[in-house]
Amino acid sequence: MCEANAYLVNNGKEELLLERVDKVIPKDGEIYLENIFGQRKIIAARIKELQLVDHKIIMEKIDRSPDKP
Repeated sequence: MCEANAYLVNNGKEELLLERVDKVIPKDGEIYLENIFGQRKIIAARIKELQLVDHKIIMEKIDRSPDKP
């Protein structure tokens, strides 16, 4: 299998966001994820790390508040 699990770092801990992800599309400060079951998520985040041998996509949230430059 070539899929990876997507995790979001929250308070220093990796929290599982979506399992068996096979499509990752970064666009305009968001990341579109889709897994082999057709489940989709769009999150305001950036990719922090890819652990390909461990099949992990690790992301961090982006603050999208209007006060930020």
